[in-house]
Amino acid sequence: MAPQPTTENPTKERDVLPGLERFGLLPRDQVLGRLGYAVKRPLFALPLYPLSLSGPGPTRLNCTPTDPWPGNAEVGSAIIEGRFAFAGQVLSNPVPFWAPRNAGVRWRRELHGFSWLRDLRAFGGDAARRAARELVGAWIERNATAWDSLAWSPPVAGRRLCHWLGHFEFFAASASIEFRHRLLYEIARQARHLARALPAGLAGAEALAPLKGLIMTGASLPDGGAWLERGLELLRRELPRQIMADGGHIERSPSQQLEVLRDLIDLRAVLHAGEVPVPAYLQTTIEQMAPVLRLFQHGDGGLTLFNDSNQAEGWQVDMVLQRAAVRGRPMMSAPQSGFQRLQAGRTVVLIDAGPPPPAGLDLRAHAGTLSFEMSVGRERLIVNCGAHPGDTSWRRAQRHTAAHSTLVLDDVNSSELARDGTLRRRPQTVVCRREETDGNLWLDTSHDGYLRRFGQIHHRRIYLSASGDDLRGEDRLQGTGSKVGGGERFALRFHLHPEVQANLAKSGDSVLLRLPRGGGWRLRATGAAVSLEESVYLGQAGETTRCLQVVLTGPVQAPATTVKWALRHEAKTRTKP
Repeated sequence: MAPQPTTENPTKERDVLPGLERFGLLPRDQVLGRLGYAVKRPLFALPLYPLSLSGPGPTRLNCTPTDPWPGNAEVGSAIIEGRFAFAGQVLSNPVPFWAPRNAGVRWRRELHGFSWLRDLRAFGGDAARRAARELVGAWIERNATAWDSLAWSPPVAGRRLCHWLGHFEFFAASASIEFRHRLLYEIARQARHLARALPAGLAGAEALAPLKGLIMTGASLPDGGAWLERGLELLRRELPRQIMADGGHIERSPSQQLEVLRDLIDLRAVLHAGEVPVPAYLQTTIEQMAPVLRLFQHGDGGLTLFNDSNQAEGWQVDMVLQRAAVRGRPMMSAPQSGFQRLQAGRTVVLIDAGPPPPAGLDLRAHAGTLSFEMSVGRERLIVNCGAHPGDTSWRRAQRHTAAHSTLVLDDVNSSELARDGTLRRRPQTVVCRREETDGNLWLDTSHDGYLRRFGQIHHRRIYLSASGDDLRGEDRLQGTGSKVGGGERFALRFHLHPEVQANLAKSGDSVLLRLPRGGGWRLRATGAAVSLEESVYLGQAGETTRCLQVVLTGPVQAPATTVKWALRHEAKTRTKP
């Protein structure tokens, strides 16, 4: 069956910190940092705390950072008209504006983070500049002296500083002197707060956002040397914790790989603009991350849909890679990150062949171990379902194993999704061996996510021919069978891109798949019943599209259950006009 949304309330979404019961699984320094920030938060909320942030008010910028990334003009137009579409939720003329009662947590984070200034800039014109100035001025008037734990949280405050500085030329350069001075004074106040709050026990990409804000402010303001030095020191300590030896980000999300690399490119640019030497560790990290981002690209240039990722536009990914200024071909194997790329002819196959990220970094992790995606040329054929950025009901459903192109045992997730958004039971051992002979590629993988409950290990073997026209797989459940009760069933799922047409053969043992430009592929299987079912695709951020999935089902047998399948290219069946 297709993944279904749950009935969770998005306005009650938990914060990024897991519950106390999870602290025992977190690194010691992260636990101490979170406890320390928890002690500080009541002090930040005291009425006199804003006075402690007062200090010299800068009247100019030492350098003006430039945000080079494109916005969405349609979103900018809607903002001018009072419609705010953030994190998959649309609110018109929200009341009260900075804390609407029906707004989700992610919606409010985007509102207070001001990334939407890009959209106003993309729309352009005086109306957009006025709207930007009015909203920034309103935020300062409402929030500068009123504590709001979300608005002043380090990740949100860091993003706000980055966007205020990165769009200064757009909305502030033509403003009155009084507005510019008030804005710069407020930027300095928030930088003082960030310097006190950090490191706050943050981890993963959430830890980099406030560091970026502190470093950009330090490089941009004439007297920001202390903030710059502190931010760079924290960044030096943080990057080795997040970037693995092969260049992959520890959260194992292609979307996060893109965002973190983009943040580091921005930091390099602002240091250049401020005539600050770029640390060697920053340049090295950019050079490590770019090839892994290329690994995640399908033939259309967009990203694969593992672990809370959307596909993004190919030109957007290419823009990040171009600005990274790191030449080279995509990596084919990222063993520490746990991803593999098989590429032959026009076919690309991407496989999640690694364990989920560790505790404290698993809020974006999906239960999709050993899932794969496949594209032919610029067309996607086999996909995972993706992720909805703001709708928590869909977001949880898409994290289930059933939302991925892999095997599901008895409708149980290979990693258990806890109520606080983290993972509990998960695969402890994920094995991957890669071979190549005369251009033919093999992957031999396995995971033990079903061992504790069912006594079974999932083995997946995938072969791609040198021509790229023949993809074969074998999925095997193997174990003692002592925990299998006799009624368990497996489902091996192949989610199809919405543009793929599928027809079940009369014999019932194969499915003909047609790509939009006429390429035909036939999926055959032995050892399971073949059927077509409905599915959903959330590859484009904020969009939910119906699609189909091929499902291979059957009973679990002891000591082993084996299903063999093959995807082979056939002659063109239809030409797109």
